[in-house]
Amino acid sequence: MEIRDLTAEDLDDVLDLRKRSFGPLSADDREKWRKAVLPALGEGRYLGAFDGTRLAAAARLRRFTQWWHGRPQPMAGVAGVTVNPEDRGRGVGSAIMRAVIGRAAELGDAVSALYPATTAIYRGVGFEHAGAQYNVRLPAESLRGIRPSGQVKLRRMGPGDGAELMAVLHRVHGAARSSGPISWDEDTWNLWLANEDDFLYLADDGYVVYRWSGDDVEVENLVAASSDTLRALWSMVGSASTIAREVVASVAPDDPVLWLLRERTKEQVQQVRWMFRVLDVGAAVERRGFPSNASCEAVVTVDDPIRGGGTWRLSVSEGSGAATPCGEPGVKLSVNGFSALYAGVPTRTLRLAGLMSGHERYDGALDAAFAAKPYMLDYF
Repeated sequence: MEIRDLTAEDLDDVLDLRKRSFGPLSADDREKWRKAVLPALGEGRYLGAFDGTRLAAAARLRRFTQWWHGRPQPMAGVAGVTVNPEDRGRGVGSAIMRAVIGRAAELGDAVSALYPATTAIYRGVGFEHAGAQYNVRLPAESLRGIRPSGQVKLRRMGPGDGAELMAVLHRVHGAARSSGPISWDEDTWNLWLANEDDFLYLADDGYVVYRWSGDDVEVENLVAASSDTLRALWSMVGSASTIAREVVASVAPDDPVLWLLRERTKEQVQQVRWMFRVLDVGAAVERRGFPSNASCEAVVTVDDPIRGGGTWRLSVSEGSGAATPCGEPGVKLSVNGFSALYAGVPTRTLRLAGLMSGHERYDGALDAAFAAKPYMLDYF
């Protein structure tokens, strides 16, 4: 089995592979998919596993920005992992995932995330459950009670607004000290902003992307840094309640809109789980944001059979962290365990799950430093 970069000449085979794994795409969706993946080919972000000349599996690395405690860093989003039906159960999926992990590190990414179709294959190469996309279903009528509290200028977005939208995201997630949300790269945003079936509105400190889905309204993204903008955007979505029955929205687990509702008793929330992996311990710690009041040191040993493990002294203070290789004994974590810790999973959970062992003297410090409520608004 040979693993190599895919080229434009391989895309028909990739589409056949996708059809056998996920079902057929419409002609329009196939064309959109080609436009979306072409940049990845030239950047070495699309790999294929070949049995001779036959494509057996493929996987793509998306270029994302991800925030951790309000600080952005590059993140490799693993997507489109597909294996032909006749090649499943032969270790092909694990082989291409190991190649993807190596390529992401070569490209300079220190962390990676994915939405799993199944847990076992990704856990086997070091990914661990970390957060979720929270999709809440609300009666459309419940949003009508949210009234604008000030004059907020909204304008329609379109292709070419990707850079301004990304600047808004940086301000919003930085101010909120968000953990987990992502931003697409500018080219991809401009591609999505060309979708004529979406309603796209931008303010100085927020934006919304929503659409009709049958008799319901689907809110894909709504972020705002101020109360006035938050109310203006949700009020606009709620104005469809004379027609729409329900609104399905991707929100943060503690999204302020849930506190603006007049009535709130039972909620339907679907959690779509995502997994996370640290690729480079030193760079990942240095690039992550931490609580400004957390100040601690800890020694951790990380076992990573694919990327190579080691022992590091972690130092956290004033919202920043560093990881320095050292030879002292410390707590022991698998790479799965360290990735989960990085994403805010408590040390007690990691110990009971068998992902962490050793002396407990650093547990309180690690919990305080890595505390987070990770979520994503986007599925990929």
